Amino acid sequence: QVQLVESGGGLVQAGGSLRLSCAASGSIFSINFMGWYRQAPGKQRELVAVMHTGGRTNYADSAKGRFTISRDSAKNTVYLQMNSLKPEDTAVYYCNVVVSATSFSGPVDYWGQGTQVTVSS
Repeated sequence: QVQLVESGGGLVQAGGSLRLSCAASGSIFSINFMGWYRQAPGKQRELVAVMHTGGRTNYADSAKGRFTISRDSAKNTVYLQMNSLKPEDTAVYYCNVVVSATSFSGPVDYWGQGTQVTVSS
């Protein structure tokens, strides 16, 4: 089993910054994928930023130029640096990690508990 602990959400004024963290622990042989998604009230969960093995990243158009995803492999932690925040960024942010528990295991999908980000105008 893998546990994900998210932190860093909160209330910030428009134009401000927040840094989200998601630390994975437990039975981890390799992490194949780490990413951030968000879900605003009444909307579907959407991709914000993801990082694949090897460091390739993808960002939602709304996040490009403002958000940066990064990873500390030694700590099994993924970060989301969010700058120039807008009220429309208000949502619950979830981290998503795809992990192989052993060299023989297939990948398993895990989700964090979510952290609230609220951007006031």
